[in-house]
Amino acid sequence: MTAEATAADAPVPAPVPAPAGIEADPAGELARELDQLRAEVIAARGADDALYIRTVIAAQRGLEAGGRLALAVSLFPPAWCAGTAMLATAKTLENMELGHNILHGQWDWMGDPAVHSTTWEWDFLTPADAWKHTHNHLHHAYTNVEGRDRDLGYTILRMSSGQPWRPVHLFQPLYAALLAPVFEWGIALYDLEADAVLGRRKSVRAFAGDLGGLLRKAFRQAAKDYVLFPLLAGPSALPCLLGTLTANGLRNVWAHTIIFCGHFPGEVRTFSEREVEGESRGQWYLRQIEGSADIEGGPLFHLLSGNLSHQIEHHLFPDLPSRRYAEIAPRVRDICARHGLPYVTGPLWRQYASMWGRVLRHALPDRAYAFTAGPDATEVG
Repeated sequence: MTAEATAADAPVPAPVPAPAGIEADPAGELARELDQLRAEVIAARGADDALYIRTVIAAQRGLEAGGRLALAVSLFPPAWCAGTAMLATAKTLENMELGHNILHGQWDWMGDPAVHSTTWEWDFLTPADAWKHTHNHLHHAYTNVEGRDRDLGYTILRMSSGQPWRPVHLFQPLYAALLAPVFEWGIALYDLEADAVLGRRKSVRAFAGDLGGLLRKAFRQAAKDYVLFPLLAGPSALPCLLGTLTANGLRNVWAHTIIFCGHFPGEVRTFSEREVEGESRGQWYLRQIEGSADIEGGPLFHLLSGNLSHQIEHHLFPDLPSRRYAEIAPRVRDICARHGLPYVTGPLWRQYASMWGRVLRHALPDRAYAFTAGPDATEVG
């Protein structure tokens, strides 16, 4: 079956669920315009999209193979540098542009079991099913809703004045920085939802099952990266091990940076549960726009970010092919301008500085921030 035929014959994926009722919604026109944009992209999917994702998969696998081979002779320093760089790039591509987006179902329309959300298991510590539950279903449905979106600070960071302050938050700049190089481990533990067990929203039995799944995945990942390939490297075992550790660390820091800069710059809004009661589809779209930030850069930057540099477009349309985000971003920005909506975007350095400003600001009690910032201080979220 050709990609064109599959695209035409496959059922159109449903938009991310949001309450109906745009007819009576002041944001109804926004919903109609964005729904139309989404429908246009779905109708245009075809051979070029299929070629793109298969090319990225081939490039990623080539980089990983090259990196592993170079690290097998990494007693030679140039081989270590080249192998570590290739492996770090391969792991970044696999996590960001492949794993994350494939698990969103962005390529399910192709009908290819090799590139399908139900069969893909990524090179990341968190099992795919656990990720799809906490990320696809919880985070994307309740983006930046205090008390509903667990990704708003990942249960350990205070990123909004609507979240209660505790003394431990004074140390959040430290543990936010320490989280970056071990990000996949932090996410894996977070996806277990231990807080949901304590709050009796998740059974101990379900937690034990998830923990077992994580331990099995962690064993496979550790055996592959830190035992099998170093042993195959023979005399280069130690530098191969160090190269793999470095590649994983670089991938983690990059993923942490892109994700935090797309969700937590200071201009990005957060929302109370009361604000989203009875939320219409148009209001859901509005929340995705106001609760996200884009990061400006070139094509290679967008590829290595998994196109999450287009976080606004991704939150609006998480199941559209990631390569289409750059194409539709100017139209989304124009729609925002015509509706008088903010479109938060900026270069990486600016979003990174703004994100850290938010981490620092909410490490303090709100009264302390108001005192140190002065009587005219304002904040979003």
